[in-house]
Amino acid sequence: MQHAVIMAGGSGTRLWPLSRAARPKQLLDVVADPDGGGAHSLLAEAFARLQAVLPAEQIWVCTAARYADQVRAALPGLRADRLVLEPVPRDTANAVGLAAALVADIDPDAELAVVSADHVIRPVERFADALRTAYALLAVRPKALVTLGVTPTSPATGFGYVQKGAATEVAGASEAASFREKPDRATAEAYLASGEYVWNSGMFVWRAQTVLDALAEHLPESAAGLERIVAAPAGPERDAVLAEVFPTLPKISVDYAVLEPAATEPGRVAVVDLDVDWLDVGSWPALAHTLSADAQGNATRGLTVLLDSSGNVVLSDDPDHLVALVGVRDSVVVHTADVTMVCPVGDAERVKQLLGAAEQRFGPRFG
Repeated sequence: MQHAVIMAGGSGTRLWPLSRAARPKQLLDVVADPDGGGAHSLLAEAFARLQAVLPAEQIWVCTAARYADQVRAALPGLRADRLVLEPVPRDTANAVGLAAALVADIDPDAELAVVSADHVIRPVERFADALRTAYALLAVRPKALVTLGVTPTSPATGFGYVQKGAATEVAGASEAASFREKPDRATAEAYLASGEYVWNSGMFVWRAQTVLDALAEHLPESAAGLERIVAAPAGPERDAVLAEVFPTLPKISVDYAVLEPAATEPGRVAVVDLDVDWLDVGSWPALAHTLSADAQGNATRGLTVLLDSSGNVVLSDDPDHLVALVGVRDSVVVHTADVTMVCPVGDAERVKQLLGAAEQRFGPRFG
């Protein structure tokens, strides 16, 4: 049976001060509704996107244990037993492995898509087609590890890349020749000009047992720990083992632990073309694309007024607090109940560093 899990455990520190440890970006209502009637969360969008392919009972969510109640409230259609809770963060190899182990426990032959809660993807129909292509490839290559590769529209330096090799027996899927880290500008331009590279979306499709086997081969300590967790009966006993074992697992990403070693095996890793408008909402300039914009390129939400200003990202989550700008260019201005943050758009990637400085000076109260 086909399943999918939404990875929704990140804290979204680059969207501070709106995104906080207690309420991260994937749970904030930041994506405008197409009908203009309001906004919804990235998590709700990810869940709805998967429903174009799968029924709700085959959709899982993996998140931090402290977000459990918020996720349940955000996704009333999510079955209670489809919520995977990490006691502590141990990077993506263990999060994906835990989800795969729990899915395989109820469906040993499960085909599992792993998607992110951080993305806005349009149109949904193309995403659904790509996901179906990946599942179709598993039908002829049961042990394949399939990644979704976004058709690049610019020489972006903030994404990893996948080099496409020969076509596979399924239209729209190619062999994955290599994985490349985030490149410098010149290298990214060469990738784009070659036509051989796609952005690594961080979304994958594989059989649940296949990824567990790969962990057993390349990360045996994690594999053994996950096996202990799933061996315990579901309920309080399994929760206790999870709380004991999961924090001891070695921290490593699924790319390093599984995909990159597997990519050295011919025919093992494939990439499916995902030709969509893809927005990884990981920074304020990226989030600006989800906000309404005026003729001067100011992206705003909340009670704001701007005079002789352009290229700004302005947001207030206090309905009674006005944010007013005059003569301001290319800046991010964010107001919350306890923090007002201002920075040049060009320094938006340093917001995580700014949060660290605030926590060092004042402790965790503003984090």
